[in-house]
Amino acid sequence: MKKILFFFSLLLVQVFALNAQESVVPNMDPNAPDIKFETEVLDYGVIEYDANGLREFKFTNTGKTPLTITSVSGECGCTATTIDGKPGWPTEPILPGKSGVIKVKYDTKREGRFEKNVTVNSNAKFATKKVRIKGEVKAKPATGG
Repeated sequence: MKKILFFFSLLLVQVFALNAQESVVPNMDPNAPDIKFETEVLDYGVIEYDANGLREFKFTNTGKTPLTITSVSGECGCTATTIDGKPGWPTEPILPGKSGVIKVKYDTKREGRFEKNVTVNSNAKFATKKVRIKGEVKAKPATGG
């Protein structure tokens, strides 16, 4: 009985620990950088099959200290944030009041509607920010034969 109680207690502690890791606590430094996007949703609209899937999220550092983007990731393999083998985001700090872009590329060889999250990690007041891409890729054209 003691073993079961111990195991249950251990499991309960792990559940609480995992939940604590998922919370996003804002950086309380009043001088911290802050990232402000022109838009948090990029709408591709309806595009052709195999069209150019490259788009840019424009942002500004509205904080008081330099903004450093540490990583950007798509939620699946259909959304790339590394373009031609290089990060699609600025690797140098963005000074207060200055702007930059984050490039994302959707695989337009996937027919149909899409809506994908892109996660931006930085030293901003909120270390993790999610932005979205959405749209629809037309069906692959029929090949004559």
